[in-house]
Amino acid sequence: MPTHDIVTIGASAGGVETLSRLVAGLPPDFPGALFIVLHIPPEPRSLLPSILSKVGPLQARHAVDGEPIKPGQILVAPPDLHLLLDEGVVRVVHGPHENRHRPAIDPLFRSAALVYGSRVVGVVLSGMLDDGTAGLMEIKRAGGIAITQDPRDALYPGMPTSAMRHVDVDYVLPHTRIPAQLVSLAAERLPAVEPNGRPTTEWEKKMADLDAGPQGDERPGVPSGLTCPDCHGNLWETRDQGLVRYRCRVGHAYSTDSMKAAQDDSVERALWISLRAVEEKAALARRTAEEARSRNLAGVESIYREKAQESTNDALIIREILSRSREPTPES
Repeated sequence: MPTHDIVTIGASAGGVETLSRLVAGLPPDFPGALFIVLHIPPEPRSLLPSILSKVGPLQARHAVDGEPIKPGQILVAPPDLHLLLDEGVVRVVHGPHENRHRPAIDPLFRSAALVYGSRVVGVVLSGMLDDGTAGLMEIKRAGGIAITQDPRDALYPGMPTSAMRHVDVDYVLPHTRIPAQLVSLAAERLPAVEPNGRPTTEWEKKMADLDAGPQGDERPGVPSGLTCPDCHGNLWETRDQGLVRYRCRVGHAYSTDSMKAAQDDSVERALWISLRAVEEKAALARRTAEEARSRNLAGVESIYREKAQESTNDALIIREILSRSREPTPES
């Protein structure tokens, strides 16, 4: 009979230390397979598998597309690639960003729920914002187990707190107690139940896997009136157990918090472009004023000196806005 032997784990800020301690607490004969997504920069090299292999008895490595799923293994999402689960194998794909990340946690959780149903354990660890919440919701719908790190125990409580707000979580534990709970769940025999993922879950998995986008009049929700910060396409809005999400035609997806963060980034980029433009305008006006002075055109020089000062004042205002926008948030 099957057990809870498919363990999916998501972490972000503060996650390396938490993951290290969690893996160190697992026994060498752990019968499950672990799949880990940590939010990391899109750089060609990540040391996470090496770190996890050194601290615990199980060997960790980056997942390779198409490799078989085996017990006692730890597979980590490579940089700039989503990690998905399929029937008996893993997928490693360059799909659209979700919640501003690739790898992202939701695609892993969603694909595991769709394929393995009640066998799946989803674990949300330390991190900011709310990646993992929507995926953990799908794991619970499929009959799986939802675990969050106790927010009081997390270096960054945002992700566990969001999961607890929207999902009927089975266990809220400090990181030191999660390994024992995983061992207990992996020994728990389950009735043989066929996975029964929702059609929308399957459709979202395909989008993450670059298999398909909306066809014909198909839409991932209702029009939101907002545009995608990544590709500037229309965003559709969905609401699920109080969780609001946005997705565009090509698959970029955002929760409310990640959407706000992405918009903040877009506004900042626009402000820097505006600052460059007005400072260049001021420089050109000063250059024109100097040229007028050299030609004894006092009236023209005065006009362009005034224009230069106006642009300089505009630049000061934009710099002040940028300064305020960089003030730290409570979690940062």
